[in-house]
Amino acid sequence: MRRRPGIGGLQTAAAARDQYRALGENVAKIRTDLMKEQLATFRSQLEDFARKHKNDIRKNPAFRAQFHEMCTKVGVDPLASNKGFWAELLGIGDFYYELGVQIVQICLATRPHNGGLISLPELCNLIRQKRKSDREAVSEDDCLRAISKLKVLGSGFEVISVGKKKLVRSVPTELNKDHNEILELAQAQGFVTIDEVERRLSWTPGRAIDALDTLLDEGLAMIDDGHKDGKRRYWFPCVSPIASLVGADT
Repeated sequence: MRRRPGIGGLQTAAAARDQYRALGENVAKIRTDLMKEQLATFRSQLEDFARKHKNDIRKNPAFRAQFHEMCTKVGVDPLASNKGFWAELLGIGDFYYELGVQIVQICLATRPHNGGLISLPELCNLIRQKRKSDREAVSEDDCLRAISKLKVLGSGFEVISVGKKKLVRSVPTELNKDHNEILELAQAQGFVTIDEVERRLSWTPGRAIDALDTLLDEGLAMIDDGHKDGKRRYWFPCVSPIASLVGADT
């Protein structure tokens, strides 16, 4: 017959469990303290690095992108505030604020032509034209970071992916799967026809016309009927060179 453990045995087992628990908590605390110490060291080194390479961070887009990656790894956001150490040291808060203002200006100026949807490379090109007299170059990474700060303005101003392209949306337009597929198809030539949409996407005429009409109503497409074959072209400035005809001096 198996004997049950006595009171003394139960107390010994409970004490052992408490010791193991205390030991585990102590090990976890040591690890946490060590991680905090390492992060503090990394942040201190990051500050030293920023002081040493201040001019490169401000003037070189590629260097600036690498610096942001380093900041992310140690939980530092140099753009969180225009005040404080990072703003005073680098002035990059002002840089991204000014860049955000220029992005808003260009999105508003091009909206009558593209319906509030512009490709990221096109936006960056217009930004560079606008800032050609500035000493500080601008990269797509810079534009993405500035756009992320524009979300405080409410709906709109976000980056969406359509196929291999990144598009900047400055109006709260909701695009469904059909609209995205048409925009992706239009990236090859800048336009589509109803026949092409039906053939390439295996759609019915009604589905193609409905999606294209919605894109027209949203101001994202332009109609071109001046062709000998009689086929209507639906141009999309957000994925075609047409957007480059819009000046950057507004």
